[in-house]
Amino acid sequence: MPGFKAKIRIGILIIVVVGICLAALYGFLKPISNGCIMTYMYPTYIPISSSESISPVKYGLYLYHEGWKKIDFKEHLKKLSGVPVLFIPGNGGSFKQVRSLAAESDRAYQNGPLERTFYQEASLKPEEGGAYINLSAFQLPNQYTSRLDWFAVDLEGEHSAMDGAILEEHTEYVVYAIHKILDQYKVSYDARTREGAAVSGSLPKSVILVGHSMGGFVARAAVIHPRLRKSAVETVLTLSTPHQSPPVALQPSLGHYFARVNSEWIEGYKVQTTNTGRYVSDPVLSRVVVVSISGAYNDYQVRTKLTSLDNIVPPTHGFMISSTAMKNVWLSMEHQAILWCNQLVVQVSHTLLSIIDSRTGQPFPDTQKRLAVFARMLRSGISHNFDWMMQLPSYKQSKNIPVQNTKGLTGSLVHRPVACPTNIHWNDGGLDRDLYIQINEVTVLAMDGRRRWLDIQKLGSNGKSHFVLVTNLEPCSGIRLHLWPEKGKSATSLPLNDRVVEVTSKMMRIPSGPAPRQLEPGSQTEQAPPSAVFWLGPEDMHGFRFLTISVAPRPTVSGRPPPAASMAVGQFFNPAEGNQELSPWFMLQSTYSQKDLLFEEAHPLAVKLSFAISLGLLPVTLSLKTVGCGIRNSGLPEEEAGDLESSRLCKLRCFPPVALAWDNTSGLHIYPNLNSETIVVDSSPAHWSSTQQSEKTIVLLLVDPHCSYKSSISISVSAAAIRLLLLYSPKIVGFSIAVVFFALMRQAYSWDLDLRIPSMLTAVESNLTLISHLFPLAILPIFFSLFLSLLMSQPLPPFASFIGITLICYIFANGFIAILILISHLVFFMAAVTHIFIKTRWQMWERNVCFFLIHWFVNRSSSFFSLKMVRVLRANPVLVTALTAMVLASLIHPSFGLLILLFSHFFCCHNALCSFLTASCRSHGENNENFECNSEAYIVSERMKFKFDGSFNRTFPSEENLSNSPDSSKSFGDTQLDLFHHRHGLLILHLVATMMFAPSVVAWFQRLALGESLPWLLDSVICIGVILHGICNSKPEFNYFFLSYTGIPIRNVRLYFVYLIAGYWSYFSGLTLAPYRAFYAMGAVGVISFALRMSRRWNGEKKEVTYSSRKHSHRH
Repeated sequence: MPGFKAKIRIGILIIVVVGICLAALYGFLKPISNGCIMTYMYPTYIPISSSESISPVKYGLYLYHEGWKKIDFKEHLKKLSGVPVLFIPGNGGSFKQVRSLAAESDRAYQNGPLERTFYQEASLKPEEGGAYINLSAFQLPNQYTSRLDWFAVDLEGEHSAMDGAILEEHTEYVVYAIHKILDQYKVSYDARTREGAAVSGSLPKSVILVGHSMGGFVARAAVIHPRLRKSAVETVLTLSTPHQSPPVALQPSLGHYFARVNSEWIEGYKVQTTNTGRYVSDPVLSRVVVVSISGAYNDYQVRTKLTSLDNIVPPTHGFMISSTAMKNVWLSMEHQAILWCNQLVVQVSHTLLSIIDSRTGQPFPDTQKRLAVFARMLRSGISHNFDWMMQLPSYKQSKNIPVQNTKGLTGSLVHRPVACPTNIHWNDGGLDRDLYIQINEVTVLAMDGRRRWLDIQKLGSNGKSHFVLVTNLEPCSGIRLHLWPEKGKSATSLPLNDRVVEVTSKMMRIPSGPAPRQLEPGSQTEQAPPSAVFWLGPEDMHGFRFLTISVAPRPTVSGRPPPAASMAVGQFFNPAEGNQELSPWFMLQSTYSQKDLLFEEAHPLAVKLSFAISLGLLPVTLSLKTVGCGIRNSGLPEEEAGDLESSRLCKLRCFPPVALAWDNTSGLHIYPNLNSETIVVDSSPAHWSSTQQSEKTIVLLLVDPHCSYKSSISISVSAAAIRLLLLYSPKIVGFSIAVVFFALMRQAYSWDLDLRIPSMLTAVESNLTLISHLFPLAILPIFFSLFLSLLMSQPLPPFASFIGITLICYIFANGFIAILILISHLVFFMAAVTHIFIKTRWQMWERNVCFFLIHWFVNRSSSFFSLKMVRVLRANPVLVTALTAMVLASLIHPSFGLLILLFSHFFCCHNALCSFLTASCRSHGENNENFECNSEAYIVSERMKFKFDGSFNRTFPSEENLSNSPDSSKSFGDTQLDLFHHRHGLLILHLVATMMFAPSVVAWFQRLALGESLPWLLDSVICIGVILHGICNSKPEFNYFFLSYTGIPIRNVRLYFVYLIAGYWSYFSGLTLAPYRAFYAMGAVGVISFALRMSRRWNGEKKEVTYSSRKHSHRH
């Protein structure tokens, strides 16, 4: 019965794992609508010739030219005078991917800067140096003074994300390309000088690097390359680039290369000092600015967490921003779409043009200035201030009203509020008709040219100390807001003096949905979606009595009233009234049943939903349905206010809801015109390095207070499955290796206790037993990791989610290994049955005349097998296997050496299983006379008589020779079954190791025709250690060693303890999201096994093995 329960548990586990994988696959295959506009261009690629021998022939360098006219390449190169930008493609990318960025940069240079708006702009945060630099004086130029010259390297589409050696070669060539570009400008300058052409500006001294995917990491690796010229690169922009670790962190050399580059970057931002602490020089990278842009949740290949620059680049020299939080973009996009999405490409092009100093024609030399321009151009005001609006503890602005700094008469710095420009005039005559708002809500349905007065002291009482307004009117040209200490007497002018403060510039832009259509001029339309939000806190309104909202006048259309396509809704509210805490139990219940929330009329305009479980882990499908808008109380006829017309009429009164989701990792995600959307943020909760803030997600709903809504929340199962595999696949891989090591420990421990060796499936299942195995193997390391965090003064991860997700990943890894074991069992059983069937058929037909020629060929081939070299090789199959595997791992590719080891395991398991099945057949035949073991299907009695002279010379060994245990009471079949289980465990371990090298093999085959270099020494050495493990521990008797060295207190070495330590190491490798480090444990186990075998030989035990006593007996 216990065995049956164990099988049921494994079966349920496998079903759950397969179900999660199928749900994730379904989600992956669903089409994604990212909202991007395609970018069009007329590309021409000008090759840059290379005459130096150090340049690899297989790579190339190109200059992009936009235009459909045919040009002379040499003449075009002579005109190079802009700012050089080098594009580096990513994994499998092409140099032609530069075309979208280059084409839009050319259009931006010709058409000039983006149209200026008066929404609140982002600025540098205090930790980024915002307290020491003023951005208010920064204004975009009316025309760009220098164009961008886009270059691109042709890296032959190699898979740089799969092999560390490829990354290193790409870095070498990029360094060469940077030098070549700078030299080309000198050549072009000299050529123009000789021809007497007009020469203006200065030669560029640095190149801007723009890298996509792995190309961004190559750019960073080139910056710290020892052969790069000083100050040759000072600005790096990366698109969907993994900075923290490789997206597929499986190959040891790849992970090591990432760690080495990141380590040098960390050291590069430190002040150079002597051993005694004496100052030597500024940091090596003190002039380098890095900005990373991620594609957010739709980028399945590179998660936002990987694109972060935390602990690599200090905040004073770079930042990461998600495309969903970028100004004028607001979209999440796939990994390749980030290169052609027009909204993002346009913004990036204008950003790069804006960092050019109009006086020199080159990028600003000041680091803080360049970083400030990046922040101003890429960040939006709403994403910059959202955490302040929600009163989150990450940071708080010291002064929320935008100010401009000017010098007073004494030369001191004076702060004055930012006002609308004087060149924007209204028809002030209409502002005489002031309106005095007596309720907490204020509504604007048209541009009526009126000013609305709101008494802060009266309307903001009873805890309603916050004011929020949403509108689709443009700041300054459509709407203006002022704070008054008392009611003013002048209605036609609003002077910016010491008493009246204009706060229009606090309006923050948000993306708006499609505008409603107007059937005919003057007809009423649906409410327009909001495009801006205005937020005032009590600290902003302190010292003021009135808030005025002035709406610009608008002329009538064809003598009719102006169309109701303009809107503004504001409200004084208490934030606590709109807070909704959604507990973990509430979210888990919504997985199988939809949960509803009701918002009655007169609810807060801003409703804050706090999800206790991050939406990056459990995405929710949030739908809002309008259930009432006061239509029945509006005085309309009953038939017009009926249920059938209610929805249509509510659309005329209620503005479309907007959802703003905030996450500390990926920033802001905005969902305009919210009807039914799956809300997901690209956060990274439940990791060892996660912070407490990453556990929750805040969603701010902007909903019309005049209307009532029914909100439905349900967990998206497919989206949750995708997030689980995307976020925690490195953890699952590391845990999978730990599961195999724990199973091998179980097998070795059973052998040490004179018990039968359990199968791998039984060992995996036993490791899931709660008290005896699951707690010490899976739960205890979690608490130890938390203790290490305390010891190293690191922030603790959220306990509940960290422990829960870690255990889920561990159980998932057990299911994955169980599937591998079952598949391999099926393959072995089918191969064994087929082998036995073919062998018995051969024995039946061997005396047939038609097989005479085959016998003659086999006899002739015996002369080949009698050669001395062949006999030596056949007498030492283990040595041949080891040498072949090591040579292939060292000279060709490590995976080929592992494949040889796998074939060795496979043949050993196959022979052992065939012997066990044959012995079992005969045993059943002896115990059951009716069992026809000697039938046509199984002629076992002839098994020992038949013998091939060729490759099948040794078929099934005899019982006298195959029992390796010194206990002669152990049956032949049991011996073979133990041997099968032992080698099968090694096969599963080394199969996982080989699978981890599969991406590297793909890259190796791609480069095979181009001339492959030797593999990295680190990979080869580790794989040799893995091979030694498979060779030196080929029999279960080698799980125990006895050392006879004098002076050594430990004499008995049991390998199950080594497996336990290796399993813990692999477990922690998964926790750190670095599964490639598990290879170190595999190699270490191989080195230990080899050392113990050599130690036994050096002590005179040539071929003897010290066995533990076997006390049990079995029947033959």
